[in-house]
This record gives sequence, C-alpha cells and structure tokens, in this order.
Amino acid sequence: MNVRPLQDRVLVKRIEAETKTTGGIIIPDNNKEKPSEGEVMAVGAGYRLQDGTIRALDVRAGDRILFGKYAGTEVKVEGLEYLIVKEDDILGVVER
Repeated sequence: MNVRPLQDRVLVKRIEAETKTTGGIIIPDNNKEKPSEGEVMAVGAGYRLQDGTIRALDVRAGDRILFGKYAGTEVKVEGLEYLIVKEDDILGVVER
C-alpha cells in the first residue's frame, strides 16, 4: 500500500466490533454500529505552526486509537476500506 496522508491526517483501519454480547446474544448485522476503534496504518508529517515549523503528530503507525462515530472520510485502497481522520478527531490511544 502506497498511501501517505498529508499534514495532520491519519490513515486508520477499523477494528471490527464483536458480533456477540458478553451474555452470548448474537447481534444482527442491521443493528451493528460502525466501530469507533481502529489501528493507525500511516500518519502525515504533522501540521505547520504559525512560525513555519512542523509539529509532529502524537500517534504513530501501529497505535490502536478511538475516534468519533462520524469522524473522518471513508476511502477504499486496493479493495480494502480505510478511514482518513484528522488528528483532532482522535479521542485517545488505547494502551496495551
């Protein structure tokens, strides 16, 4: 894959949510919500500050992140679905 996000954007692969609840109830496809958790695949260089310097992003490729329900733009690259979000739309990094 040769996608390089620009500025403060991040390429994210959604992590699919569980299809069963903890009680064992299977969730039908029409009731599933889009997952709001994903893995960072690539990051941009950062954004330019007023003095002209570039501030690097806080996330890196491989980080597991949480993002808003309606954040980002969905894109298809080589048949796979990804999401491009701005760093401001990322709510947090999941620590392992």
